[in-house]
Amino acid sequence: MTAPAPVRDGSDDVPPPDPPWPPGPHPDPEAGTAAGEPEEETQEARAAQRELVAHTPGFIFSEAASFGGSLVGGAQHGVSAGGSARDVFLGGKTEIHHHQAASAAAFVSGEIPRQRLDALAAVFVEGPSFAAALARLREERVLVLAGAHSTGRHSAALMLLHHLGVPAVHALSAETGPANLGAQLTAPGGHVLRDLPLSRNRPLRDTHLYAARDRLAKSGGYLVVTLENSPFLLGVAPSVWEPPEAAAVLRAHLSDLCEEQADSAGLLDLGPVRDFLARGAHRPAEVARFAVEVARYDGGERAAARLADFGHAAVEQQCREWLGDPESTLRDKAFLISLAVFDQAPYVLAAELADKLYVHFQRLQHPEQPPEIPVFGLPAETRLERARAEGELRNEDTDWGPVPQFTARFKKENTPRVLLGEVWTGHPSARPALVAWLRELARDSRPVVRTRAAAAAALLARADLPSAMALLIDGWAVSKAFGPRVTAANTLTLAQLLDAPVVLRLLTQWCTDTHWGRRWTAIRAFGLLTPLRPDLAGPALSALAARARAGGSSRTESNNLVDSTALLLSVGARRGEMLSELVRLLHHDTASVRALALAAFVRACDNAEEGALVEWYADTGMYEMDSARDLATLWRTALGDRGHTRGALAALRTWVWLAERRADVAQALELLLPALVVTADDRKRLSHELVNLRAPDGGPRPPVADRLLGLLTPSTPDPSRDPSRS
Repeated sequence: MTAPAPVRDGSDDVPPPDPPWPPGPHPDPEAGTAAGEPEEETQEARAAQRELVAHTPGFIFSEAASFGGSLVGGAQHGVSAGGSARDVFLGGKTEIHHHQAASAAAFVSGEIPRQRLDALAAVFVEGPSFAAALARLREERVLVLAGAHSTGRHSAALMLLHHLGVPAVHALSAETGPANLGAQLTAPGGHVLRDLPLSRNRPLRDTHLYAARDRLAKSGGYLVVTLENSPFLLGVAPSVWEPPEAAAVLRAHLSDLCEEQADSAGLLDLGPVRDFLARGAHRPAEVARFAVEVARYDGGERAAARLADFGHAAVEQQCREWLGDPESTLRDKAFLISLAVFDQAPYVLAAELADKLYVHFQRLQHPEQPPEIPVFGLPAETRLERARAEGELRNEDTDWGPVPQFTARFKKENTPRVLLGEVWTGHPSARPALVAWLRELARDSRPVVRTRAAAAAALLARADLPSAMALLIDGWAVSKAFGPRVTAANTLTLAQLLDAPVVLRLLTQWCTDTHWGRRWTAIRAFGLLTPLRPDLAGPALSALAARARAGGSSRTESNNLVDSTALLLSVGARRGEMLSELVRLLHHDTASVRALALAAFVRACDNAEEGALVEWYADTGMYEMDSARDLATLWRTALGDRGHTRGALAALRTWVWLAERRADVAQALELLLPALVVTADDRKRLSHELVNLRAPDGGPRPPVADRLLGLLTPSTPDPSRDPSRS
């Protein structure tokens, strides 16, 4: 894949508020050379790899991290909503705030058809709070029923009135305000006001309910007002609605849809049905739609596939409804998108950065108006309920230790990737704002923010790689700033994990690209990728060696090249294979390739972290004949090479210090050291190092050094103890 046309290099600290779209070309004075490469403080590849794993959303690393459905996978999923009796659980989505007085003519009401109430009664499940609400309504005549979005509270209001046996149920207009409530209760029977809009300037007071109760007592009527959990209730104690269990709702709908009860019971035993119920967190409307699919099951493979895929199709439909809802504000949609990027991360990050995305949306939709962000708004619990998400307090690892954080996540794991894919492919008009926002995140000083920006960009690349490359990734890669380049490397790494097309070919080509920034990005990406995809270690080493063979690398690029090659030796299942490949490179006809092999080996050895090469050698490698021989060959060559002797001795000190704490490492060194003595110079060099070795804190020589020193006798080493001659 050829590199995209040059784009803005992103070197500014803050992106302009209204960047040109698409970004215009930027001259690249450093193209083809390394002379202009900025010498800046960078990050060790091992630390970058730990950071990537720590902050990447879990679903990318899970086995289920695949795309499907009509968004990007090509398969179209359709879900029938059934008849009107299946629609009544949808609940209200009104978020309209009225601040002016409405005329009396606007307050209209109408009787709900009896057929609709009867159809609802046939499938309605009361739920745990229904009986208490019914008793309270019978006694008080007025009931405020509060609950989360889409939990069926409107259906519950209708059934409360139905259970009272009222002659008719009247739906009041949403224009009815709290102060006008009593004036609308003129007709006999029951009344329901669906999702009364409240605000700080328009609260519902207890006096409003007293007036309504007096009017209802005269007419013998009842009133149920439904609303989401609201802080604008003054002196009013609502009845909290809790939805019924999904299994009970499904049974009720199947009993109504199936002619025989035995058919209904058999359908409930189907594997996809049990899996659906086990996942939990299903709203009644979703269960009702699923019941229609279950009732259509005919035993065929296609029907079984529809049931198995219903959860994903339901999430797709929900995401389309969220983004396409004209009554949902731009700020609500910005929060949903931000939560998708920061799923399972601290809630404050999702909320804070959602407002920054909201600013970009406002600039895009209303460029003539200055953007505004409300300082205060809905509480976190309410915002999460509307997003079908939940929060919990848990410890988050930081540089200073675990810190308690309130984290937020969608209840359905695949919501983030479906939502981001729908924004990118289904709403291209939102791309300028989304791209500007992600560019801003890539410059954030917080690693979690940069990593989540990369994860989001990887999802977008999986959905539409050419656009993601042109609008995001290439601009980050050629940036002079370090943060965006790291984000580009992380993005391509995660995109490959998601099996985005041609990423491996792109990284291979970028390793020898004319722009130093693309080379840096590809080199770093290979180092990040191979510990996560061991099967790519071979192609990665070939690409890195090709860059070394080309020559002309700056000091920064050379260091990056060594770091990434050293990480290939952190792939446990492939360490023996990689050692063998490095030995092969020692015989390469290009000096820079041989130097890369030795430098990478020394750097991999100079590491005492958990899982390091020394631990593998003590646990496994010393018992594998080929691996032990190759490792001894690399050690001998590095110690005897003037360009790497000092680094190799430093790495040897690391192994000796670790041997003082671990008996298995000491045993491995006792086997290895004699194999490193071939000439008198070898013995002299190692003996001098062990004699002058001191503890890391400057203390005396560790006792293990004396034991190892005793092995370096003038006598010829025993061939049976030489793993390189096995």
